[in-house]
Amino acid sequence: MAQVCDICGKGPQFGNNISHAHNVTKRRWNVNLRTVHAKVQGGNKRIRVCTGCIRSGKVVKA
Repeated sequence: MAQVCDICGKGPQFGNNISHAHNVTKRRWNVNLRTVHAKVQGGNKRIRVCTGCIRSGKVVKA
């Protein structure tokens, strides 16, 4: 299952781990997603939403 918010479409960001010896390895920062029962198009639905959308009020909980 993809790490993507159903409201804003925010996904993971990619970058590098850099050690003290400057060894570089790939890493990713995942989105802080929560499964929420929300009102979607008149009905209740379970969606995966980032915490930024929950705090900003973009999601109406059912």
